[in-house]
Amino acid sequence: MFKHLPLSVAAALALSLTACGTSSTTAKREEHIYAMPKPAQAPAQSGVAPVVATAQPGKKGPADTAHIVYFDFDSYTVRPADRPVLESHARWMRSNPGQSLTLQGHTDARGGIEYNLALGQKRAESVRSSLQTLGIDPARVEAVSYGKERLADTGTSEEAHQRNRRVEFEYR
Repeated sequence: MFKHLPLSVAAALALSLTACGTSSTTAKREEHIYAMPKPAQAPAQSGVAPVVATAQPGKKGPADTAHIVYFDFDSYTVRPADRPVLESHARWMRSNPGQSLTLQGHTDARGGIEYNLALGQKRAESVRSSLQTLGIDPARVEAVSYGKERLADTGTSEEAHQRNRRVEFEYR
């Protein structure tokens, strides 16, 4: 049952199942974990302007490019507007074959721990897949999830939630 889950998600799920026992509530929670959202077809019409990341001087990687991409609510689809960011990172990685990259997936504070760990992982894997499509060897890119554990903004507004739904590029 757990062989297709990332280790962190399987461990969190196992702990929650151990603590809660087996019940119909646990079965419903388990179904919710595996029912990942479908990729959004269009940006949500929440009335909130999407966050646009800016370049982060002093970081490894392309100096003129953002090191964060943002996602819509309950989505792990890379936004079309972020394609130039991914292309820039792919160009930089092709020019620097000794560098590797960790993609850190994050979610906003809403939802359960297990669900958010899985969603953060899907976001990081989505960016990793996009980089692979752009010619980057997947062995150079690690995708990890922090779920809702490392919020960029602790506020509760929709703007704060939007800043938390992200994947960060960390070169090593």
